Amino acid sequence: MSLPAALRPTLDRVIALVVLVLLAIGPLHLHIGPLQIFNAYWVSYILTGTFLLGIAAASLIFLSAYGGMVSLAQVSIYGIAGFVLGNCVTTAGTTKGLNLGLNPWLGVVFGILIATALGFGLGAIASRSAGIYFLMITLVFAVIMNYFFGQVTTVSGFGGIGGIQDYVPGIIGNPNVHPNRLYYLALVMAILTYLLMRYVLRTPFGLTLQGIRDDPVRMTSLGYNVPLHRTVAFGFAAFIASLSGILFVWWNGQIAPGSIDLLAVLILLEIAVIGGLNRLAGAWLGAFVFQIMYVYVQRIDFGWAWLNSHAGGARYQTAIGAVFLLIVLLSPGGLLGIWEAGLGFVGRRLKGWRPAASQAAEQ
Repeated sequence: MSLPAALRPTLDRVIALVVLVLLAIGPLHLHIGPLQIFNAYWVSYILTGTFLLGIAAASLIFLSAYGGMVSLAQVSIYGIAGFVLGNCVTTAGTTKGLNLGLNPWLGVVFGILIATALGFGLGAIASRSAGIYFLMITLVFAVIMNYFFGQVTTVSGFGGIGGIQDYVPGIIGNPNVHPNRLYYLALVMAILTYLLMRYVLRTPFGLTLQGIRDDPVRMTSLGYNVPLHRTVAFGFAAFIASLSGILFVWWNGQIAPGSIDLLAVLILLEIAVIGGLNRLAGAWLGAFVFQIMYVYVQRIDFGWAWLNSHAGGARYQTAIGAVFLLIVLLSPGGLLGIWEAGLGFVGRRLKGWRPAASQAAEQ
């Protein structure tokens, strides 16, 4: 093994540790000389959004990279968790929905359980299909959920459920008043979900799932129940996505059918592809790039009236679409694939490099 290849895992760990330290001290608004690490806007909006969107994207990557199932239902699943939470905790007269007025923690439990149960059900239906057929089944589910919450005014309607930030557990508090608490919660949840998925992939179930991804026919002949493993994997991914849904409604303060429409489905897929569809860590990298582009592309003055007239969303959608196409064409492994390719290039260059002293000694 060459020296760069041997050092690559260490380099990755050092970079990850530095990033975690910066994220941990971010809300303290520390300064390094004239440079502030993170301001309040970055903490409460960009980074918190990165963590929760990354959790949802990681559930998609888990299914795609390790189960061979590209699911377009993850947005709908985290939306279900959000809608259930909103209906459970809000009170009559404050917003649309059932307004059950339950304890916020009970609403969290119901949101996660119902979203995960529906994920298991969808997984059982789609587990015997593959490829484009699996993709279309999950897409149909996403469309059905969008129209269901839009049309059934008892549970939402197109206006959605608002004011959820007033029904957050006391230990977390209203995110508008205590944004740092939600930030740290989202950071911890992102780390725990990443570690949990890494652990699951190392268990016999995870290894079997990867075998099913590579050759389902052979795994069936060896006696493994392929549909059951796929169903359990889909249910586990639904559980992960539901955690993102809980964080999303606390962070956003409301949930509406527009939050889980087809555009949101495509955005989550783009996040996963941009970061790296074959690496779990790519979920958060892609989410960070998305958040940066969503915020700052809308503020750019391009100098052309016809382009500036496409306010906010249109410009950002064009930009994120362009980045998506470039990633697909140039690096199927996403930004993490570019990182790996860069390390490989440096390794090849260093492999042939020798100090001048050793060259002189040979002469």
